[in-house]
Amino acid sequence: MSAGDNMIVSEGELFRKILGREWQKLHPDIQARFAKNPEPGKPLYYTGELSELSCSRIGKLLGHITKPMIAGALIPYTDHNFPVDIMVYSKPDCPSIFKQRIYRLHNRKPIQFTSYMQESEKGEVLEYVGMGLGMKLVLHVHEGNLYFTSDGYFWDVLGWRIPIPGIFTPGKTFLCHRNDNPEQFNIRIEIKHALFGLTFKQVGVFREIHPETAT
Repeated sequence: MSAGDNMIVSEGELFRKILGREWQKLHPDIQARFAKNPEPGKPLYYTGELSELSCSRIGKLLGHITKPMIAGALIPYTDHNFPVDIMVYSKPDCPSIFKQRIYRLHNRKPIQFTSYMQESEKGEVLEYVGMGLGMKLVLHVHEGNLYFTSDGYFWDVLGWRIPIPGIFTPGKTFLCHRNDNPEQFNIRIEIKHALFGLTFKQVGVFREIHPETAT
């Protein structure tokens, strides 16, 4: 795909394409939320609160080990009821959608983490977390809500996607985007390792805010 040709410019356009008929089963509020296109220079802003951020002992170890490479992707701390700010944006002539998160944990410096999502040549949803590391995501709809499940991690090197054995990853990622009302949604993320069980967990509630009120 050349720059500017049939570019996917929102998560919603990508998800609609991947889900096909399943898209119509999504709650209308979720459809409308993802249909918003963050034009270059005009990001979308969300603010909210994580009621729970937790990790196991193995998760904490993995978080500290990977911090120099993918800081913020695996947070090695446990905390509750703290604010999180999210900015979703695009770049000129780029088909990827970027998502920046700022976690404002208690008694710690804010943790910033940016990932980006794009469609592969095979029509897969890929999310990159840094240093060429990413995961393939499988989407499905249940009771009107949107679910993501990781289907393998990989390392993208010089255009080659090298699979990473599951045993050497944090575990399988499960994410649920559940609708509360037109202005609010909640997120639940769990990462479960085949041997070590639940390694990471995030639970929070978010709402969109207008650029003039974002800080």
